[in-house]
Amino acid sequence: MVVSPPAPFTDRLRQIVGNHVVVDPGVVASYTTDWTGRFVGTSTAVVRPGSVDEVAGVVATCRELGLALVPQGGNTGLVGGGVPLHGEVVLSLGRLQALDPVDPVAGQITAGAGVLLAALQDAARSAGWAYPVDLGSRDSATVGGTVATNAGGVHVLRYGDTRAQVVGLEAVLGTGTTVSHLSGLTKDNTGYHWPSLLCGSEGTLGVVTAARLRLVPPTPFHTVAVLAFATVPDAVAASVEVRRMLPALVACELFLLSGLQLVCSVAPVHTPFEQEYPVYLLTEVADTRDPTDDLAEAVDGLAGLLNVAVATDAGGRADLWRCREAHTEAINTLGPPHKLDVTLPASALSEFVERVPSSVKAVAPEALTWLFGHVGDGNIHVNVTGVAPDDNRVDEVVFTLVAALGGSISAEHGIGTAKRRWLDLSRSASEIELFRTIKHTLDPDNILNPNVLLP
Repeated sequence: MVVSPPAPFTDRLRQIVGNHVVVDPGVVASYTTDWTGRFVGTSTAVVRPGSVDEVAGVVATCRELGLALVPQGGNTGLVGGGVPLHGEVVLSLGRLQALDPVDPVAGQITAGAGVLLAALQDAARSAGWAYPVDLGSRDSATVGGTVATNAGGVHVLRYGDTRAQVVGLEAVLGTGTTVSHLSGLTKDNTGYHWPSLLCGSEGTLGVVTAARLRLVPPTPFHTVAVLAFATVPDAVAASVEVRRMLPALVACELFLLSGLQLVCSVAPVHTPFEQEYPVYLLTEVADTRDPTDDLAEAVDGLAGLLNVAVATDAGGRADLWRCREAHTEAINTLGPPHKLDVTLPASALSEFVERVPSSVKAVAPEALTWLFGHVGDGNIHVNVTGVAPDDNRVDEVVFTLVAALGGSISAEHGIGTAKRRWLDLSRSASEIELFRTIKHTLDPDNILNPNVLLP
């Protein structure tokens, strides 16, 4: 339960962070709406610490005063998990900008929670390495936010999610205690791996202040192809085949004609073909040598393939990627969408994509369903427009279908506020009780993001 803050609480916080306590309603408002526009909250103040010690001081003070906190990074979340929907104080981590030089021997880097993903990628690239996690929101998403939500992105197929990159973490628990393990040792079998626990915990157990991250060798040669098909089963079957044949595959993305038409109507995007096709599969291969011939060999003879567009130069690759990455911004022009990212078993993927639009129409005839996603790892982004932000009929029907097909209600965006009531579709009662026990141990007064994740 959030306690209304006493008048002097901002003075207490200013003693810790100086003038970095924001109370102007116009400025505070920019921190209280999530990226989709679907979740809008209120807050009395935004506090912006500049060091781990300041974060610890803020958490300890808010615990003493009984004030709940919502940690926030770049505010690019999509499930209402990073905005103060119940009047919480916003703990903005954007000032934690420390970015150490790349460790060239270990192939690692330590980054503050407020470092932008794009800046991290640039730093790795400048040192002859690469950071493999990549999102469409790379220019605004932060390291702390990607760790807190265990962000996935377009390269999970080859490199894994954010948790797979975290080799050390620094965080402040709900008690105000700082825990730090940033050595980055690849093999360190000395007990519980608590960084894995905090990664994906959505700020409910601790406030991530810095992360030690693994880097990967660069792949200077890239080839992108968009493949056209008549049916979703044909495209899904092709995705299985190219995964089997292409060790250098880094991305395998699905989108549909309706989504491409919307993208082209609102963004400067060129269609890959003169003719329209019902289903598209975008593949990218990256290697230390030109992988174009390997891609051509894998694509040749794919069942159901109707056409192929290939790009090897940076501009051409970017144009093909825009067909897929511009979906999110195009859909947002239709009003706040219900963004329901889910995972399906490979065997149920086609059935889900084909069934979900009619399932949504059955409960909300006015709704439009837009489907795209990372088909290579089973992740489909279900976007529904034309229904009110607080109308949960479509959420219910989509998540119920996902559970019936053996999937997960969240692939990479987390649970947040949007999905907490359906957590039991993917987690057992004993698991949820275990979650509560861990939460109470690390945050005994329930001040860290108390209104997300757990039902």
